Amino acid sequence: MATAGGVKQELGRHERHIWELVALAPSKSMWDLRNVSVKQIAQCTWKAMLEDRLTSIAAELGFWFAFALFPTLICAATILGLVARSAFTIYDKLLGHLALVVPSEALGMVVHTFNQTTAHSTSGKLTLGLLGAIWSASVGISAVQDATNEVYKITERRSYIKARMQAILLTLLLIVLVSLSLGALFAGDFGATWAHDALVHSVFGSTAVMLVRIGGWIVAAGFLALSFAAVYYWAPDLRKRQWHWITPGAMLGIVGWLLASLGFRVYLHYFNTYSVTYGSLGTVIVLLMWFYITGLMLLLGAEFNSELEAAAMEAKLKREKQDGLQEPGEQHPARPAA
Repeated sequence: MATAGGVKQELGRHERHIWELVALAPSKSMWDLRNVSVKQIAQCTWKAMLEDRLTSIAAELGFWFAFALFPTLICAATILGLVARSAFTIYDKLLGHLALVVPSEALGMVVHTFNQTTAHSTSGKLTLGLLGAIWSASVGISAVQDATNEVYKITERRSYIKARMQAILLTLLLIVLVSLSLGALFAGDFGATWAHDALVHSVFGSTAVMLVRIGGWIVAAGFLALSFAAVYYWAPDLRKRQWHWITPGAMLGIVGWLLASLGFRVYLHYFNTYSVTYGSLGTVIVLLMWFYITGLMLLLGAEFNSELEAAAMEAKLKREKQDGLQEPGEQHPARPAA
């Protein structure tokens, strides 16, 4: 059973009331902590992570992300093929920029399998299979929907068809945004090469190359942040939604994902024991581990946002109780002088 806001009934009365308000009256600004300390939110997030079993759910997401990987790549390349020739060759080059975060062994396997799949399929077959690829790719987002519902303590009340259609639309949107992010990195490299050749004898040559690359990184980061914002907005079945371009949770998730991915690459470079332990399956295990990290950082950002909203709402209720439910801006009447 669930409340009007979709909050689970098994929660305590006070806790249920807080999450009910979060579901029905989301914060307009996620950066207004309302006198709630970051330490308190961090402690609540850690506690909620354990209660919501985010580490286990992230493992589930890792599996579904891996299941949806190649349908997503084929879908993205097919969509690109509608507007550009040699789409699969172009997308192969774009995937090369994932080497910044994806372990090289895993990325090599992904690119090799992607090239094999596209080489043995005609464009007509791939286009006809686009709907099937989109459907298969959306299973990862469907898993994210269930996970974010758990984070916000709400039950899924969308019908299966409605939830799956939203998952498909969100999948298509994320494909476009991630492709644009990779394209920005590709354009940055291309522009830097052009600037280097054009200004090779200029004192501003190195500066121009650096600025072009930084510009590509900034644009790519913007598309990545927009991807997180889209997931946090559409994935949970909140009764009332509030769009946020950038949130503290998204910043935490993005930075955590980049640092964890780079740390994982460093670990594999110096202490790669997966191939020794798992043999030929080591590359697959590495890829699954990276997807696990991706899912965990995505859920960590959502958990932080939800706990921030809950803490801010609870602080607001306490403040209103102390002020006797005084309206914002209202002043207590002054006592007459004795």
